[in-house]
Amino acid sequence: MAWDEWEQIKAGVAEPGPAAMQLNQLTSAGGGGGTANLSSCVSRKKAAANAIGNDLEPGVRTHGKDAEESTASAVKEFGPRDGEGWDTAAALKKAHAAWEKQVKALVGRLTFEKNGLADAGLTLRGVDIDFATRVELKSNISGC
Repeated sequence: MAWDEWEQIKAGVAEPGPAAMQLNQLTSAGGGGGTANLSSCVSRKKAAANAIGNDLEPGVRTHGKDAEESTASAVKEFGPRDGEGWDTAAALKKAHAAWEKQVKALVGRLTFEKNGLADAGLTLRGVDIDFATRVELKSNISGC
């Protein structure tokens, strides 16, 4: 980036034009993109964690292994018989290794998400208790 370009960018930030965004008012009632009630439904998080643990993870593991038998037989068919085999055998082995790695990564990600959903209720409850304790402590101190 040239020096004069940098100076132009700095000048544009310092003196916003008509296209610059300005936040000079509150959103109207019910606006702002969120909901009025910012609560978290622990039972829905628990249900999602159970769905991941009971349906998705076992399914990914099972279907991840589906390719093993057919790939092994294809590698055997394309492999060396009279001294040399087809390049396809080596390529299939490499592709299958990548497949196994991807399945393992997906199962790991699902486990991470499942644990995060299961722990969310405890985490949110801990934050609420911590906040309530701090507010109560401040109100007791100021009341003395």
